[in-house]
Amino acid sequence: MAVKPPTDYSESSIRVLKGLEPVKQRPGMYTRTDNPLHILQEVLDNAADEALAGHGKKIRVTLHADGSVSIEDEGRGIPFGMHPEEKAPVIELVFTRLHAGGKFDKGQGGAYSFSGGLHGVGVSVTNALAKRLEVTSYREGQVARLVFSGGDVIEPLQVRKAVEGDRKSGTTVRAWPDAKYFDSPALPMAELVHLLRSKAVLMPGVNVTLTQEKTKDTQAWLYKGGLRDYLMQTLSADPVIPMFEGEGFADAAHETFAEGEGAQWCVAFTEDGQPMRESYVNLIPTSAGGTHESGLRDGLFTAVKSFIDLHSLLPKGVKLLPEDVFARASYVLSAKVLDPQFQGQVKERLNSRDAVRLVSSFVRPTLELWLNQHVDYGKKLAELAIKAAQTRQRAGQKVEKRKGSGVAVLPGKLTDCESRDLAQNEVFLVEGDSAGGSAKMGRDKESQAILPLRGKVLNTWEVERDRLFANTEIHDISVAIGVDPHRPNDQPDLSGLRYGKICILSDADVDGSHIQVLLLTLFFRHFPKLIESGHVYVARPPLFRVDAPARGKKPATKMYALDEGELTAILDKLRKDGLKEGAWSISRFKGLGEMNAEQLWETTLNPDTRRLLPVQLGNQDFLQTETLISKLMGKGEAGARRDLMELHGDSVELDI
Repeated sequence: MAVKPPTDYSESSIRVLKGLEPVKQRPGMYTRTDNPLHILQEVLDNAADEALAGHGKKIRVTLHADGSVSIEDEGRGIPFGMHPEEKAPVIELVFTRLHAGGKFDKGQGGAYSFSGGLHGVGVSVTNALAKRLEVTSYREGQVARLVFSGGDVIEPLQVRKAVEGDRKSGTTVRAWPDAKYFDSPALPMAELVHLLRSKAVLMPGVNVTLTQEKTKDTQAWLYKGGLRDYLMQTLSADPVIPMFEGEGFADAAHETFAEGEGAQWCVAFTEDGQPMRESYVNLIPTSAGGTHESGLRDGLFTAVKSFIDLHSLLPKGVKLLPEDVFARASYVLSAKVLDPQFQGQVKERLNSRDAVRLVSSFVRPTLELWLNQHVDYGKKLAELAIKAAQTRQRAGQKVEKRKGSGVAVLPGKLTDCESRDLAQNEVFLVEGDSAGGSAKMGRDKESQAILPLRGKVLNTWEVERDRLFANTEIHDISVAIGVDPHRPNDQPDLSGLRYGKICILSDADVDGSHIQVLLLTLFFRHFPKLIESGHVYVARPPLFRVDAPARGKKPATKMYALDEGELTAILDKLRKDGLKEGAWSISRFKGLGEMNAEQLWETTLNPDTRRLLPVQLGNQDFLQTETLISKLMGKGEAGARRDLMELHGDSVELDI
């Protein structure tokens, strides 16, 4: 006896899903299933389409206490007569058939010239995913009512004559979303409010209200100032140039685009803050952007680029890209497209190719004219774009830390210590190879490491973090200490730190002080957490040595002075001890290299006798210190530096 295979694939295996079954089986193909907002947005879009077509000035949304939502408009009302071909009421077809709607007919006399609805899927999806849906249409002196459950008619169409108190025309849809289709049945209120407010912005003169039955709260939006007011209210930073706003729509004689197609826009450029960007097509929010945004980007770039070329503003070696002009742009863009092609039913992205040329062709000439009428603002905008281009190019030239075998290779000139105890370990950043040689010989090999530096270190105050490693000395410092460059608000990984104390060791003269300042600038700007956590120190080698002969019971001694003040104090003490004037000899160290290993250990390296100064911010906060160092180290701060020198010049001791 033949055994029937466990899976029999035959003609009867093919199942045809009818009506709204596909939506119920695969809701994610038709709508967002994280919450019910999108299925309600389908109804709201229909109400907005009526207002966009010039019918009605009010849209009301009510959140009922029982969890249902109703949306009322003052449009023409959905027709409820029999469809000539389908032999069913049109209002029923709209809510129960996929790809049935009034927005496919875009020709002369079509019900909707511009609409967000395209697929004819919208409200039928709302109906399929609702436990109950009631629709009432007011039209031509009559009121029609129809009730559905899960997409099926449960109360057939009833038509009555309009009475006093009924609206003359319009549609009311009340829906109870079915929680089983959604991750969360709760509506995201912030998103809903934003959606309603944006509809009011894009339709100046249309009153949009939201009422919550439970709290009896009502919010209303009516905008007459349009996109400009909306953008101003939403921006997180003030624009650096006046807002650029405009609109352009094709007329009947336009060669390429249909009458009425075009865009409205308002653009603001800010130096900081998070850019705010919103775009719409036929009032549908396109949160994922699309070709209309590409058109705005292209129009802005072309206009700014031609202005920069006209005024020869582009520095040598800088290549401008669209993203450079767009980097600091905030905007609201509202495009009108006759037959919009969206990506997916959720309509979050516009795919219509012609929309790039459509928006760009209106934005570019308008901005070009504006820039040439406001040259100062044009130059400011050019400056922003060029700055963005330079930042981008620097990032492209980013120099990575040199690595081998997956681990950062310690610099060859680092003489490391033997201990791995962070609390004991110290590294000395030593000025010059000769001093480095003395330090290597005089150090405690167990806990002290030496990294000699050649010459003056780069002034890194205005160097981008990504370009730091182009400098060999700075690359070596970063690798030796085991911490990557970071900013004050970063949370750098300090687990790789190799030394508990990082000590700057330079000559005691003016040049040595300069190197100290350059290294402190490096740590403050690019390794601030090391200063904050107390790992950075300045070693203080002596400037003078005093050799005193034996006096009384005291043997001949060598004493070291950090500066002139300490030298004077030592000499006063010797005089008190009874030494005749000039009985001592004073030698001045021209640099660390003149010290032998024993002297360097005794004066600067020995933890018991050295003077090590911890680097701290003191009473000033980070911003005050930053402002001060900026005046001292900034390339464009010559004026501020001069003022500072004039103010504090008398208190500075010069070593010439």
